[in-house]
Amino acid sequence: LDDDQRAVAEHLTGPLCVLAGAGTGKTRAITYRIANGVRSGVYNPQTVLAVTFTARAAGEMRSRLRDLGVGGVQARTFHAAALRQLSYFWPTAIGGQVPRIAEHKASLVAEAAGRLGLGADRVAVRDLAGEVEWAKVSLVTAEDYAAKAARLGREGAAGHDLATVARLLSVYEDVKSERGVIDFEDVLLLLVGILLEREDVAAQVRSQYRHFVVDEYQDVSPLQQRLLDLWLGKRRELCVVGDVSQTIYSFTGATPNFLTDFPRRYDGAQVVRLVRDYRSTPQVVDLANRVLARAGRHRSSAAVELVAQRPSSVPVRFETYDDELAEARGVAERIGALQRQGLSLSEIAVLYRTNSQSEAIEQALADAGIGYLVRGGERFFSRREVREAIVMLRGAVRASADQPMPEAVRDVLASGGWTPEPPAARGAVRERWESLNSLVNLADDLHATRGADMAGLVAELDERMAAQNAPTVEGVTLASLHAAKGLEWDAVFLVGVSEGLLPISLAEGEEAVAEERRLLYVGITRAREHLQLSFARARTVGGRASRKRSRFLDGVWPDGGDGVRGGRLSRRAAARARTETFAAENPADLELFERLRSWRGEVAKAVSKPAYTVLHDTTLQAIATAKPKDLRQLAVLRGIGATKLEAYGPQVLAVVRGEDVDVQEWLAR
Repeated sequence: LDDDQRAVAEHLTGPLCVLAGAGTGKTRAITYRIANGVRSGVYNPQTVLAVTFTARAAGEMRSRLRDLGVGGVQARTFHAAALRQLSYFWPTAIGGQVPRIAEHKASLVAEAAGRLGLGADRVAVRDLAGEVEWAKVSLVTAEDYAAKAARLGREGAAGHDLATVARLLSVYEDVKSERGVIDFEDVLLLLVGILLEREDVAAQVRSQYRHFVVDEYQDVSPLQQRLLDLWLGKRRELCVVGDVSQTIYSFTGATPNFLTDFPRRYDGAQVVRLVRDYRSTPQVVDLANRVLARAGRHRSSAAVELVAQRPSSVPVRFETYDDELAEARGVAERIGALQRQGLSLSEIAVLYRTNSQSEAIEQALADAGIGYLVRGGERFFSRREVREAIVMLRGAVRASADQPMPEAVRDVLASGGWTPEPPAARGAVRERWESLNSLVNLADDLHATRGADMAGLVAELDERMAAQNAPTVEGVTLASLHAAKGLEWDAVFLVGVSEGLLPISLAEGEEAVAEERRLLYVGITRAREHLQLSFARARTVGGRASRKRSRFLDGVWPDGGDGVRGGRLSRRAAARARTETFAAENPADLELFERLRSWRGEVAKAVSKPAYTVLHDTTLQAIATAKPKDLRQLAVLRGIGATKLEAYGPQVLAVVRGEDVDVQEWLAR
């Protein structure tokens, strides 16, 4: 651990607030803290409750604690922990069984809207359901809604005024009661009610859990904070971890105020800042810091400025395309280049502001023969081949006792279609193999880190299934910026960084725009090494090129930022930056690129034209990478039109072959 992480791990009693920047090892610090508390005898593992915001994060925390030799600690989401307690106490506190939880609000909201005579299509129902959720997690009742929403500047939902939404909230509760169901927010609300009314139940919960850790504390809602306060009672054994710069869920009722006010609420609380970024290169970290620095008065004093710990690497790339199709194809080409350099597809992600942006990317990747997975699509553990494989592994627990676990797993999965080498076919066949191979890789990892046997693997899979914590599957990840939070990849492509998309046109008011800036920051900090930001001037091919890059990149984007002249980066500086990037990423092709540039310089001098008008640097780089053998192969490269092919094609091919080219002789011909 570094000094700051160690300070977290050694602070075992009393209130602790950890302000942890992206990539600073917060999960490492708090799991070591819990493990240290258990191993030193300060904590009983059964009395520790670690609360996270996703089932995946909870599963990862439990896995890390087991790796540290600590079991028995409860790591759950707020809802999972509350539902467990509600189910246990309901029969005695209320009587009977807990009502069924409605998986979705849509049908309930639609019926409530219908009773009020409100026309509500699918989009309107979604917006109204979002407002219902906001009201409940913000502890706003139907009676209080109009006044409190007005005070906060909310304008209702789906085109309906505050009074109408207030009536909908009331009718929504009636619909639920008549159907005999509760929603997810009710799980917390009902438990809060029981803990308030039944002191004996509250005392039992407080005797069970004595030490609390809350991760992603900047995303806590008033309802979750109310429940946390009741769990704690008058005690102060609480460690919270958060990053105000990653507050991106305020539309759901989340607020960073509980994190920023923690030292005032808990007098004498220790505050530790984790600022050393172990995830990203200095180039990525510098961009993230610069984007946040331009937030002005909207930057919280609790925000941390990251300090990069990794070695310097390739520059961040900034690309502008004519249209979204060109952008998608450009991203696919770049991904293909990274793959050829040896980067695994599972370590590459394309992130966007809205899910509708994925269609063009999906098509471009499919055309390029590059596998991908859309985050939010079919869940890993719902796939048929995965379900069948787990059944087979479960059945092989006893039979494989005398065989090394990784070897046994390979034998079992071979009967299900797994092969040591991937199939040549793409599509469904390749996806099936990738799913099974991810189980093989997981088996290898568990055996190496824990010495796990087949029973241990099956137990791990059962827990991961419950938490939807899927093992890594080979393929480029496509995800919205919101869905990417908490994840990281070696290479990240941020597409559509233009006004209207980032910030999105729906973001009205300074606070909403400030949150969009934080969303960009989250996207940037997902990248470990390779990062590209891009946008398209037009939406469609031949469309009006009216789009402008995001305001969040003013002073950052190379054509109008720091060190610019007349609003533009000098052509020489831009060329130097491109060359540095190419040299770092394509060292084997650098010598040919320099020969092509030397040839181009001679041509430009001979015809008295700027060098870039002969062939652009990006075209020379494409030639150096592809090494075309004939005019047909040269013609397909970007930047080579019919005119340039006729004028320079034979010379270019001669340079590629390593021949000396007499430019004057060629021109004389």
